[in-house]
Amino acid sequence: MKLVETPLPGVFVLEPKVFGDERGFFVETYSERIFKEKGLVTNWKQDNWSLSQKGVLRGLHMQKAPHAQTKLVRVLRGSVFDVAVDVRPESPTFGRWHGVELSAANKLALYIPAGFAHGFQALEDDTHFVYKCDDVYHPEAEMGYMWDDPRFGIRWPLASPVLSAKDTKYSYLSEKSDART
Repeated sequence: MKLVETPLPGVFVLEPKVFGDERGFFVETYSERIFKEKGLVTNWKQDNWSLSQKGVLRGLHMQKAPHAQTKLVRVLRGSVFDVAVDVRPESPTFGRWHGVELSAANKLALYIPAGFAHGFQALEDDTHFVYKCDDVYHPEAEMGYMWDDPRFGIRWPLASPVLSAKDTKYSYLSEKSDART
């Protein structure tokens, strides 16, 4: 497995080695040794699985301290456009985002450290998205940003996304009291 740095410090794309033959394939999806060598989180506490239809956009989600979460995300079926947004006020990349297509076909994963908002848009029907978190879900720590926040300028691939009621009620970065000006 190869960990590829992105323009956002701490965010990595994981490129696994795929061993395939006429029977199918084998992929190592996580290695504690490799993660420890890079100084990344290895104490996963919760796994999640979602099913989305084409156009569904989930995000931009995160949890605030002391329950901020690091995530390791991938797709088992279908494909998504996956986005990490740096919302750490002290960061030199504050407000910047990085997006990557994750799919069952390319078998890529994305490592998103705590302090980043996360979202994805399903590019196909019946897309199965799974992820690990280093802290469990705490409803009181849940927060998010609007998917179309102009401060971020995310270029989502599909117009007119399908959103949950919750995802239409988040605020914009400029409306957050803890946002850097």
